[in-house]
This record gives sequence, C-alpha cells and structure tokens, in this order.
Amino acid sequence: MLGLAFLWLPILLLVGYAFSADRIPFQWGGFSLRWFRALAANGRMLEAAWLSLRIAAGAATLAVLLGGMAGWVLARHGRFRGRALFGALAGAPLVLPEVVTGLSLLLLFVVLQGAAEAAFGWQLGRGATTVLLAHATLGLAYVAVVVQARLAGLDPALEEAAADLGAAPFTVFRTVTLPLIAPALVAGWLLAFTLSLDDVVVASFVSGPAGTTLPMLVFSQLRVGLTPEINALAAVILALAGLLLGLAAVILGRNGRGGARAG
Repeated sequence: MLGLAFLWLPILLLVGYAFSADRIPFQWGGFSLRWFRALAANGRMLEAAWLSLRIAAGAATLAVLLGGMAGWVLARHGRFRGRALFGALAGAPLVLPEVVTGLSLLLLFVVLQGAAEAAFGWQLGRGATTVLLAHATLGLAYVAVVVQARLAGLDPALEEAAADLGAAPFTVFRTVTLPLIAPALVAGWLLAFTLSLDDVVVASFVSGPAGTTLPMLVFSQLRVGLTPEINALAAVILALAGLLLGLAAVILGRNGRGGARAG
C-alpha cells in the first residue's frame, strides 16, 4: 500500500492542480476549468498529440507485422544456422540503452539521406517517417518476445489435426494458429503503441522540425517552465487511459461470462 501510495499520490496531486485557477502550476487558486479550455485552444499541442497518435498507430502496426514474423521463426523453425544471432539481434532493443539506439538510428538515417541525395537527388529529411521507423524497430522486439512465448505454449496437436484433415498450410495458419495467437498480437500492438506514445529519447535523435511529438513538446516546455496546461494534459491522458482500461475490463468480463454460459 505504501508503494502504491508513493506511485499514485503525485499523479493525483497533478490532476488536482489541473483544476486550479492559479497561473502557478502547484498553487491552488480556486476551482476552475480555464486550463482545460486553454489546452483545447492550444493548436500546437493538439497537432503534436495527433501526430503522436498517428506515429504510434503506424509504428505498432509495423512492429506487429515484423515482430510477429520474427517470433514465428524463433518458435516454429527449430534450430537453424544463425538462429542465436537472429534471436540476439531481434531482442537487442530490449537491453540496449535508448541513447545508443537513438544515436545509431540517427547515423543510419544520415547515411541514407546522403545516399538518396547522391543517387537520386532526393532529399530524405528526418521527420515523422523516421520517428515511425525508429519506434517500429523498438516495438518489434517486444512483439517478437510476446508472440514467441504464445507460440511456445500452444499445443502443436491442434495444427497437426487440421493438417491431417486436409487443410493447406495457409488454411491451418488462418483458421487455427492466427486465432490462437491473436491475444499475443493485440498485446504486442498495445505494448508497441504505448512505447511509441511515451518515447522521448529516440524521437529526439531521429526527428526533425516536422516530427515533433507530444512528449518532445512537453519536455521542451518543461525546460522553459511548467505551465498549468501540462497539468490539464496529464489529467486528460489519465482519464483516457482509465476509460480504455474500463472498456477493456467490460469487454473481457462479457467474453468470460459468455464462455462460461457456453460451457
């Protein structure tokens, strides 16, 4: 309980001060919604939030595609030449410091930019696309681990039974394997989405003027000075997260009751 209180009391205090009318972020000046109205009128922050959501959704989708294939290879193809190296490279973003990952990706994009300009005359600037690719690289490792663990826990007899009944390999994957690993794919997508939405370090390395995400904007404003709008933003994010968690709990509860009645 002490640990939970240490975690949640500062968050609740931040949310409480979001409703203060005082201009000083941590000074109570009476109840007011002025900072929520100011947040709604802050075009720069809204644009950064929309960009962060688009990047996070795209990076999570790409991470699920690539990480799902990597997890499938590691779980179902046994021992093959270079398996240890492949697994180490796929999981490297899990253990590498974000500073190292961000710096290495920055160097890669700089080299690619120079090569594209020299070969095709195409100026490949850093921006939202490079941030998306960097975040997909990070999310790939998490998705691969989740999918590999899910596949390792499945009973191969289910797929073998479908194959014995005459189903083609793709049909077996589509009708048996994919529904069984769907929870792992959804969990991996949510992990990659959250990581992308929360990242500051890697995005700071690989982004350009047109790729300022919401965490980067908030961090840059904190250097100048905290404003009550940041408190309001924190309250909105916490409310949205709580709403999504509640919705997920309701859906899972209905599915559980439906399965129990069917049983």
